[in-house]
Amino acid sequence: MPQIQSFPLKIVDALQLEAPYRAALRPGEVLHDEQGRARRLPRFFYEVGSWKAAKETELAPSFGLYEFIHTDVREADVLRGFPRYVPCALTLLASALVAFRQKVGTYVFVAANGGYRSPGHALSHHASPHHWGTAVNIYRVGDDFLDNQETIERYAALAREVMPWVWVRPYGHAPGFANDHLHLDLGYATLVPHEAPGEDVASGNDNENTE
Repeated sequence: MPQIQSFPLKIVDALQLEAPYRAALRPGEVLHDEQGRARRLPRFFYEVGSWKAAKETELAPSFGLYEFIHTDVREADVLRGFPRYVPCALTLLASALVAFRQKVGTYVFVAANGGYRSPGHALSHHASPHHWGTAVNIYRVGDDFLDNQETIERYAALAREVMPWVWVRPYGHAPGFANDHLHLDLGYATLVPHEAPGEDVASGNDNENTE
């Protein structure tokens, strides 16, 4: 029987993490988006043990894990070191971006704070697909910096050609718009890998956490 190669990162149920991590990740909690719609945060995460592991882990062809976890001092303190935890759905985002990279035929650069950022990040004022690991802010494609309307809208159109279902933040300077990057997201998707621990549904309160 052929051996199945598993993904190199450990899957964790974030409800079982220590309190500082739970406070930053808020697994299974409900947040509201900009329109006031309730969205439930992911519960299952990959554990990233070091920056070396992030550099060596390929999520999809041409996209390494490290590209999606660049954050600054606005990230929650506990998530600025290691181990660090990223939603399993980050693999879906990287896989989708492969089609975009093939379309543009060159490198795609993710902005700092433009991949995964936690609900504990200072920029987190409402539910954002960034908390699910399913949104990305791209600041450069090849030699083109995405800092003007023409360039942003040109690459937005290319993204829609290969990902018709993707949501693109429109160009503009008001809240909810983007003027110095291309924002692409898959929506509020979650991923529960086959190897993930089972959920306790018998009690009807699978998101409850106790000390």
